[in-house]
Amino acid sequence: MIAHTRKGRERLGAFSIMSMSLDDIPGVVEIENLSFPTPWSESSFRYELQENPYASLFVARSREGATVLAFACVWVIDQEVKINNIAVHPSYRGRGVGTRFLKFLIEHAAAQGCREVTLEVRPSNQTALSLYRKAGFVPIGRRKQYYTDTHEDAIVMWLRVEPRPAT
Repeated sequence: MIAHTRKGRERLGAFSIMSMSLDDIPGVVEIENLSFPTPWSESSFRYELQENPYASLFVARSREGATVLAFACVWVIDQEVKINNIAVHPSYRGRGVGTRFLKFLIEHAAAQGCREVTLEVRPSNQTALSLYRKAGFVPIGRRKQYYTDTHEDAIVMWLRVEPRPAT
C-alpha cells in the first residue's frame, strides 16, 4: 500500500511498532545522532531499557524487520506519559512514520490508564511542532534555556487522553 504525501514522497505503508530490544540500540543511536544536536549515548538507551522501571521504549521497523525507522522513549508515571525522545530516521521523514508512531504512543498512554501525555520541544523545530499540534497537543508552558547545547527554551506541550481499562 503506497499513498503520496503533499510533498510528493511516497508514504510508507508497511511497518511495525514494537518494544525496543538491546539489538535495536545501534540503529536507534544512529537515528539519535542524525536527529539531535546533543544525542543520547548508547549507555543512556541501555540504562532506560534495563534499569529504569518507568521507561518504555519502542521502535518502528520495516516490514522485513531489518531496519529501524524510528524510535521513542517514554516514561509512564502515575497517570501521565512523558515522551522523552522520539525521532524518525531522516530517510523516512515525511512519509507518515512519525504521525503513526505518535498515534501509537497516545494509544499506549490510554492503555496504561494515563490521562495525559506531555513532552518538550524546541521552538525552532517547526516540523515537530506541526506534528504535535495535528495530534491535538497544546502548549502549556515554557522551560527557559532548557536545552544545554544552545540554551534554547523548550515549549511544554500537553494532550488529554481517555484512559482505557486493561483488557
